[in-house]
Amino acid sequence: MNSDHGPHRSARRSLLRAALTGTAALGTGLVTGVPSAGAAPSAAAPRKRPTTAEEALRELAAGNRRWRTYRERHPDETPAVRQSLTATQHPFALVLGCIDSRVAPELVFDQGLGDLMTVRTAGQVLDEAVLGSLAYGVLELGIPLLMVLGHQSCGAVKATVQADETGARLPAHIQYLADQIGPAIDRTTSGDARIDATVDANIRLVRSRLAAEPELAAKVDSGELAVVGARYELTTQRVHRLG
Repeated sequence: MNSDHGPHRSARRSLLRAALTGTAALGTGLVTGVPSAGAAPSAAAPRKRPTTAEEALRELAAGNRRWRTYRERHPDETPAVRQSLTATQHPFALVLGCIDSRVAPELVFDQGLGDLMTVRTAGQVLDEAVLGSLAYGVLELGIPLLMVLGHQSCGAVKATVQADETGARLPAHIQYLADQIGPAIDRTTSGDARIDATVDANIRLVRSRLAAEPELAAKVDSGELAVVGARYELTTQRVHRLG
């Protein structure tokens, strides 16, 4: 590789990091209506933020416990937190979830602004934009936990299984989703059991694909990153690890 490109690439990475972490000086134009420093309300002591994958998993588990027992705290929504986030962000977990309206990570884990970086696609399907977004969270922000979050009764998985069984072709870009989910179809079962088993298999497949990405794999090998799979149950609101 030509070493003359090194400084330019480094400069571009620095600019990208500054722009996407919010350290660029555009915060002043976004805080209209936020109380001035002299009028700022008193704020509770900031939460201790997880810095390792293990700590992040414990925080997500505690938040999900609050969610499913209707004891949500809705953390990190205060005026003081909102103001602090105009300058920088330090999310502690990165969640690749489904677009399903019933499975919003910030809600099911009872987290607030600046806590989670989320990417959502039908069936957690990967493409270059998704991979680039996830890589940014890990490589530029140093997020220690990447979770692939699937869920019970996933419509994208159901459509994929049904199209596979009937031979029907799905409309427009939806077929792309089915093509990506298709390798996860569990052919040892049938009916609703096949759909449910494929939900799990798809989570594991996406997780393994991400863990095999060279730059992410290097972070896993160094102990700086954990890539995990998890599933959300609509009936109980519980998130549990897979494999």
